[in-house]
Amino acid sequence: MADLHPVAKRIHNVQPDPVRLTVEGSGEGGGDEGDEGAASGVYRFDSTEFFQREFRGEGTRVDADTDAAFRLISSEDYERILLGRQGPEEEGWRMVGEVVAAERADGE
Repeated sequence: MADLHPVAKRIHNVQPDPVRLTVEGSGEGGGDEGDEGAASGVYRFDSTEFFQREFRGEGTRVDADTDAAFRLISSEDYERILLGRQGPEEEGWRMVGEVVAAERADGE
């Protein structure tokens, strides 16, 4: 079996502690703008799971946009981890961007 996605493994190993995600192509809810169009934010995932190579997770953002729900999913080819957002008044999920890095968010 192929290896699990390294960003997904990192998120899974850190949760339920807060994790700082760097998201490329992010729109609203993605985080603070950083270099080259990437943004970062601190999230707390209540659950994450692997089903073979597929990855899923659900949680909230703790440093901003705290009333929205966030969902992690792997792309169809398992090459990318994608972040979605659903606001309190929204019925569906909106793609925020691709998670390109994850690290423990100490002290947040």
